[in-house]
Amino acid sequence: MTFTRKLGRSGIEVSALGMGCWAIGGPFWAGETPLGWGKVDDEESIRAIHAALDLGVNFFDTADVYGAGHSEKVLARAFAGRRSDVIIASKFSNVFDEATKQVARADASPEYIRQACEASLRRLNTEYIDLYQFHDNGYPTDKAEPVRETLEDLVKEGKIRAYGWSTDFIDRAEVFAQGKNCTAIQLQLNVLDDNAAVIAVCEKHDLAAINRGPLAMGLLSGKYTADTKPSIDDVRGEKSPEWMTYFRDGKPSPEWLSKMETVREILTSNGRTLPQGALAWLWARSEQTIPIPGFRTVEQVEENCGALQFGALTREQMQEIETFLRRS
Repeated sequence: MTFTRKLGRSGIEVSALGMGCWAIGGPFWAGETPLGWGKVDDEESIRAIHAALDLGVNFFDTADVYGAGHSEKVLARAFAGRRSDVIIASKFSNVFDEATKQVARADASPEYIRQACEASLRRLNTEYIDLYQFHDNGYPTDKAEPVRETLEDLVKEGKIRAYGWSTDFIDRAEVFAQGKNCTAIQLQLNVLDDNAAVIAVCEKHDLAAINRGPLAMGLLSGKYTADTKPSIDDVRGEKSPEWMTYFRDGKPSPEWLSKMETVREILTSNGRTLPQGALAWLWARSEQTIPIPGFRTVEQVEENCGALQFGALTREQMQEIETFLRRS
């Protein structure tokens, strides 16, 4: 059984589970800092996307910068002849070089937003983007209105259907929420790392709460130990960016691994795997949530989609988790 959710106040119906398409972009960099998830096999990525579609998923979240444009191109290949079957979300703000795969800077000027939108439309081989998201978490609140109004114009022109902001700050979420066609906030959220303030904004304004990091950058896959070392071209590796909290010095954070072990038994109850339990927690957390776990293989997609058969955790299970993590 596949269940669905509304993409906020847009009314667009999406599968309750989306697919995060960061990893399938392959390696890209900011100087020597890796921003991708290591090498990828495009043919396996396409097989995995098709598997997700066959299992009832219709929502795919990418960004122009993932793989310096490569993720969008892979999606275009996978969706050939099936555009009407899918809801595509992409993001903008990073200026990058497709050839060198280097990210240079950020740009939120109206002129650049339009340029970035046209470039994404070309790479995705589509005439419109369903959800277009601002990809600058901490952009100054007092400068955000022109960004929002440019997105409103793109809706009027039919280039995008709706828009949102990928941010973990309530003041920024509130600015975008004032826009008629804002319909989503993408926020960091998982069972180990709650984000109550931004969830509250989403519920107040009927915005979709799209959950990045739903499996804590892979920790909640259960495949990582304290000694696991991601590759040098992986965003979780030794040269990871400062914002990477779940991994430190190229290894999983002991603190986060300990939290995971605290709730493992509840998450894996009723026949669920650990990732399936983590996704079930997100669905129970709020009616607005839409988790978007990343993937690189058919096997990962099948396991994540298996969570749809179980649905959300019970109220009792949710309370147990809050007690074990000492959040209540």
